[in-house]
Amino acid sequence: MIRFSCRVIDADKAKTLNDKKAEPSLIDPQAGVQLVVPSLEQVGQLRQSSTPEAGKSYWMAFPNKGRLVKRGDRVNVAIGHFRADGLVVD
Repeated sequence: MIRFSCRVIDADKAKTLNDKKAEPSLIDPQAGVQLVVPSLEQVGQLRQSSTPEAGKSYWMAFPNKGRLVKRGDRVNVAIGHFRADGLVVD
């Protein structure tokens, strides 16, 4: 699993991050893969979807079967209109 987490500074701008309708994806151009947040039958989606509040941290988890995305890779995260490019996997 790869965990993407972020701290909210502006709650209005962060609404897209927790929008249940916006499907998040983690893209690794080097590995040529796109990972999506799974939805488990008993648990639901592996992400937080409450209304974002300034100062709080939020997370989501992407499955990394076969460990195609590796530590040190640069990835892009897309959630609706939000996009973060060049994030380093730690």
